[in-house]
Amino acid sequence: MISTIYESPVGLLTLISNGEALEHLEFENPRYAYTPAPAGKDKILDETRRQLDKYFAGKLRVFDLPLAPQGTEFQKRVWTALLTIPYGATRTYGQQAAAIGQPNASRAVGLANGRNPISIIVPCHRVIGSTGALTGYGGGMERKKFLLDLEQGDALIR
Repeated sequence: MISTIYESPVGLLTLISNGEALEHLEFENPRYAYTPAPAGKDKILDETRRQLDKYFAGKLRVFDLPLAPQGTEFQKRVWTALLTIPYGATRTYGQQAAAIGQPNASRAVGLANGRNPISIIVPCHRVIGSTGALTGYGGGMERKKFLLDLEQGDALIR
């Protein structure tokens, strides 16, 4: 495992690679603890940085990286479903629950989203409340709003 810090418009991000895939992308002051990795460089981290640069510049809509999120089988199903939400679109927790074949599991989907270890790239920020309101985001509501605005062409990058 190897890590690097990426300076983004939404703050410092910690990226962790296992040498073959990205395992972690975390905001500063994470809600859940994760195992730190020594700092360094590898091809996965370099490519992640390159794609994040393009994403934040509004020039990348779909990430193309090998991912290896660590979690339960249910969490992995939820995170895989997140990858199907198009850039600039949103889905409700109920829609995400239905997408994994468990329409009554919207609360469990919300909990799994909160444990997403690869924020931004696995776009849990695209999931909103049933009323259309922005709800819950491990990176904070300000970051969620920024990411959604960026994808809808409304963000002001300073």
